[in-house]
Amino acid sequence: MTNPTATPAPQNRRIRVAVVLGGRSSEHGVSVVTAGSVLAAIDRTKYEVLPIGITTEGRWALVADAPERMAIDGRSVPAVEDVAEDTAGAVVLPNGPGSREVVLSEPGSVPKALGEVDVVLPLLHGPYGEDGTLQGLLELAGVPYVGSGVLASAVGMDKEYMKRVFESAGLPVGPYVVVKPREWERDPEGAKARIAELGWPVFVKPARAGSSVGITKVLGPEGLDDAFALARSHDPKVIVEAAVRGREIECGVLEFEDGPRASVPAEIPSAGEDAEFYDFEAKYIDSAQGIVPAPLAPEDTAEVQRLAVKAFEAVDCEGLVRADFFLTDDGWVINEINTMPGFTPISMYPLMWQHTGVPYPELIDRLIQAALRRPTGLR
Repeated sequence: MTNPTATPAPQNRRIRVAVVLGGRSSEHGVSVVTAGSVLAAIDRTKYEVLPIGITTEGRWALVADAPERMAIDGRSVPAVEDVAEDTAGAVVLPNGPGSREVVLSEPGSVPKALGEVDVVLPLLHGPYGEDGTLQGLLELAGVPYVGSGVLASAVGMDKEYMKRVFESAGLPVGPYVVVKPREWERDPEGAKARIAELGWPVFVKPARAGSSVGITKVLGPEGLDDAFALARSHDPKVIVEAAVRGREIECGVLEFEDGPRASVPAEIPSAGEDAEFYDFEAKYIDSAQGIVPAPLAPEDTAEVQRLAVKAFEAVDCEGLVRADFFLTDDGWVINEINTMPGFTPISMYPLMWQHTGVPYPELIDRLIQAALRRPTGLR
């Protein structure tokens, strides 16, 4: 049944989509690459796009609709500044539910109306975008958007609370320790003692980051100080996870009209000779390819799909999720979910859905249509 408070489809014109990219997090460049892929694939007969970039300093800028300039060049990741049409002006979103007009404000000039938007596609990764902050802004403005709401986005970004929700839902979670800023500053030796109880090796991670940024595989206590320095350069709160030995399996979840469904799973290749794990370089620079679909027994495929949907529902997600698991000798362990997974040409989420029968342009279309069906506010 169609929700009467959802956004009606515009009549006699294309649906206007504001594609928001970049952001203040360490995943800024990945977001730009993701946006370039989406801009190149979105159905222009159905959608009109308004690309809006957020610089690393937090300025909102109008950017060129130029996906060819948003690709990784060698080992260089693009930035919003590379495609910004005007770095002096600032894009202003609607500030209340009464209007969906986007305005460009330039120093010494009359604000320029950029037209109304029907829906926002927030392709931001990491804090200050994927973590519920942008979602809250859009809720206040009454503008529909793709993906999970404020709470689910925040939980999906914070590995501590994500794992707590998983545990409460009965999902299998590996051993971990959370070290908050005050503990590390006042009692680092106590924190190290708790970490040692996990056994070695461990993975030291920023609690609220993604794309494998800031992660270190630590083989013994002597490596903790450097690992914490790196992780804390991205986030003052750190999570330390015991190493889980098993195959790395990912599964996509997509919201259909009748509810969430899971894609075929993929297997992440073992780290190369120079990498300790599937890190940022392997994912985006060296273009390591996953195996799609994962070579699993039918019963294992069915189980990981069931667990992926269960994780989606446990966190109360909307739109899309990529769920990451380990298949161990003792069964499945969920590692984390990503509420706005990468959409680069080599990203696993679109590849998994492509192999499930949903090609890239249709995937984008389904996400936008799901957002238009869903009202803002409490739901």
